[in-house]
Amino acid sequence: MIPIRNLGSQGIKTSALGLGCMGMSEFYGERNDTESVAVIHRALELGVTFFDTADMYGPYINEELLGKALAGKRSQATIATKFGIVRDTSNPGARGRSGKPEYVQSSCEGSLKRLNTDVIDLYYLHRVDPDTPVEVTVEAMGKLVKQGKVRGIGLSEVSADVLRRAHAVFPVTAVQSEYSLWSREPEDAVLTVCQELGIAFVPYSPLGRGFLTGQIKKFEDLAANDYRRNSPRFQGENFEKNLQLVRKIEDIAARKSCSPSQLALAWVMAQGDYIFPIPGTKKIKYLEENAGALDVHFTQAELAEIDAIAPKGVAAGTRYPEAMMSWVNQ
Repeated sequence: MIPIRNLGSQGIKTSALGLGCMGMSEFYGERNDTESVAVIHRALELGVTFFDTADMYGPYINEELLGKALAGKRSQATIATKFGIVRDTSNPGARGRSGKPEYVQSSCEGSLKRLNTDVIDLYYLHRVDPDTPVEVTVEAMGKLVKQGKVRGIGLSEVSADVLRRAHAVFPVTAVQSEYSLWSREPEDAVLTVCQELGIAFVPYSPLGRGFLTGQIKKFEDLAANDYRRNSPRFQGENFEKNLQLVRKIEDIAARKSCSPSQLALAWVMAQGDYIFPIPGTKKIKYLEENAGALDVHFTQAELAEIDAIAPKGVAAGTRYPEAMMSWVNQ
């Protein structure tokens, strides 16, 4: 069974391993809602109770999917969703940001309806709005807690300075950022601040958007509508260079009699019990494989070996295309 831990310092408890639901509705090839609902139900059976979504996934349809899947099972689940990235259904490729107080309130109301719930356990600001001070946004998020519509608030892809400023206005329960063997930037400062302030850290893409699983051998393995085709780390020379890291991970995994994905996920979890990774999947077999990462443990020598093959900056290419990189670590 998956251990249950305190998520931050505001009284929320959830499973040490979560499930990212984004890819069930968009970005990673074709969707199959029936299979995705089955994955969510199997997650609950395995003891995975922490489910992550956002209003911009779809947009909107991923929240609706999770709400449908948890019908009659809401009490078993911890629901995290996000607002702040603005999309227009008539122009799905366009992106904007808003952290204005009135937008905070209206976004929450919309998410509550789509998720078919009276309260959101963890409500994140998806990206900081450059035109609205984070203190103003967080004050509005805190009002949602006081209204009983949200249990805890979170921030995504913020700097250590922004995190401190936000936490001074209203207690932050969790920070979500990309973190994995090929994305170790949170180690620069954010993880330290999380530990200091009693804030949970929620790594998304802990398997490097699937690359660290070893399942992606060539660019053509990605579906035509898979957004990773536009990701710098999956392009040309970067792809080939990053495959070298995967081969080293595969070698260590073979020695430990686990899969590369289990090794990569176990490494993330080994960084501290305040860390709650949320690997995403649309397949039960990969969900079960990820759950098996809890049985993988490391000696100090093994952790040192992994650090040596995957130091900070090891990945070739940026995490996002240039335009989107300006939206992270604000």
